[in-house]
Amino acid sequence: MLPKINDLLFIRVDSADEKEYLKEYKSRISEMDDHSVLIEIPMQESNGHLKKLFLGDELSIFFMSEGGVKNYFNTYVIGFKEDVIRMVRLQMPALDTISQVQRRTFLRVAAELEISVTTEDMTRFVTRTIDVSGGGLSFVCDTRYELVEQSILSCWVLVTYKNGSLEHVPFKAEIVRIKENEGNRKIVMLKFAEISDYECQKLIRYCFERQFDFRNR
Repeated sequence: MLPKINDLLFIRVDSADEKEYLKEYKSRISEMDDHSVLIEIPMQESNGHLKKLFLGDELSIFFMSEGGVKNYFNTYVIGFKEDVIRMVRLQMPALDTISQVQRRTFLRVAAELEISVTTEDMTRFVTRTIDVSGGGLSFVCDTRYELVEQSILSCWVLVTYKNGSLEHVPFKAEIVRIKENEGNRKIVMLKFAEISDYECQKLIRYCFERQFDFRNR
């Protein structure tokens, strides 16, 4: 079942930082249409702090239905609406993605895309991504590149859509984790630090195309 206007949503924001991910926020659905859900600014119930969300943030959400059943879905922030109060616009989940089993990072899609990376000391290299989301991505590279967690990289990624069109998406990102891999390779996990709304929408579109492909295989 889909959520309804005035339903309470219990929200976690996807993050590579486990402590941040475990923080739970509450919000209420204010408006809905065929493609999106508008919610109030989420609030952390334990201290009353409001959570500022950004375009492309991935959210893990559940709402309660009759009998106290938790219904989980994952979605993206796709925009905002300025009214008497500011509201956050979320992608409406497809009915078949709502489950009574929690699934983290459902919208992070496996993807081998070309990515160009420039480090803070101006080292440049081109490699391939492992996965992509609206909030970050991971790539694999040789261990000879000296990368440090919490440093900032300047990048662009080449996105290929189903219709054959190509888009270069530029951004700056923070390294949140580096993991050693086989064969003198390492996996580097990024979260976006600077990306325009326009460029972020390109990645969100790509992720939803890929998600649709996976569901229909």
